[in-house]
Amino acid sequence: MATKLDKRKLRSFIKKALQEDVRDGDHTSRACIPSRQKSKAKLLVKDKGVLAGVAISKEIFRYLDPKAKIEVIKDDGAVAKYGDISFYLTCNSQALLMGERLALNVMQRLSGVATLSRKFHNATKKHDVTILDTRKTTPLLRFLEKWAVTVGGCSNYRDGLYDRIMIKDNHVEAAGSITKAIQKANRYLKKSGLDLGMTVEVRNYKELKEVLTLKGNPRVMLDNFELKDMKKAVKLVGDRLEVEASGGIKLNNVKAVAATGVDFISVGALTHSAQSLDLSLKIIK
Repeated sequence: MATKLDKRKLRSFIKKALQEDVRDGDHTSRACIPSRQKSKAKLLVKDKGVLAGVAISKEIFRYLDPKAKIEVIKDDGAVAKYGDISFYLTCNSQALLMGERLALNVMQRLSGVATLSRKFHNATKKHDVTILDTRKTTPLLRFLEKWAVTVGGCSNYRDGLYDRIMIKDNHVEAAGSITKAIQKANRYLKKSGLDLGMTVEVRNYKELKEVLTLKGNPRVMLDNFELKDMKKAVKLVGDRLEVEASGGIKLNNVKAVAATGVDFISVGALTHSAQSLDLSLKIIK
C-alpha cells in the first residue's frame, strides 16, 4: 500500500516548480488563448507500466485552477498499456498549458520508479523478504520518488541521515574499527536520548563475526556478498539480528538473493535507474 503524500511538502514543491518554469507568465498561451477559455484534455499512456503521479497532477491543476475537474480512469498503482487513458482534465486553457509540463515530468518520472519497483516486488513476492529503497534519489524529489516506490509495492528505508544510524565502510574507517564505530554510536544514542534504529554494514565474515559479539545493532547489512557467502552468513546470524543484503542487486539476481533467507534487500536501482514512462497530455476539445 502506498504511503501518504505530505500535502504541505507537495504544495511547496508545486509552487517552486511552477516558479522555475513560469516566472512572470506563460507568454505563448497568453498570446494565443483567451484568458477565460476552457479546454478538455486526456492524459494518454504511450508505454507499458505502473502509473504514479495522478494525485500530484490533480494538485498541480487545482493549484492553477481551483475549478479544475479531473475524471480518473486509471489511478496511481494501476497497470497501464499503450493507448490507455489515465484521466480526463477540464479546466482553464491557460492553466492547463501552464501545468502540462510539470504534471508530465512528475508523472513520467514517478511512473518509471513505480514500474521498476513493481517488477522487483513481483520477482520476490514468493519469499518472506522486504525490498527497500535507498537515499540514491534526485535531490529535493526524495519524498515523491520514495512515495512512487511504495506505489510500486516496495518499501521505504530511512528518509535521510537524521532518522536512522547506518554505519558503513567510511564510518568504520573514520572511527578506527567496526567495534569502535558501533560502541560510539550506542553511546551517542544514549547520551542524545534518541530512539533510532541501527544498521551496520559488513564486507566480509571477519566483520560479521565482530558485529555478532557486540550489542545494540539490530540489523546487519551484507555488502556485495556472493550468494553462497550470503547463505552462510544468514545461517551464522540465525535469529540474533535482522539481515539485509545490499550492493549490485538487479532484477536478474534479486530472486536468488531473496532465496538466501535475508530479511531485507536494499536496492538503489529503484530510484537511480528507473526509466521514465512515455505519457502525453492532449487537448481534445
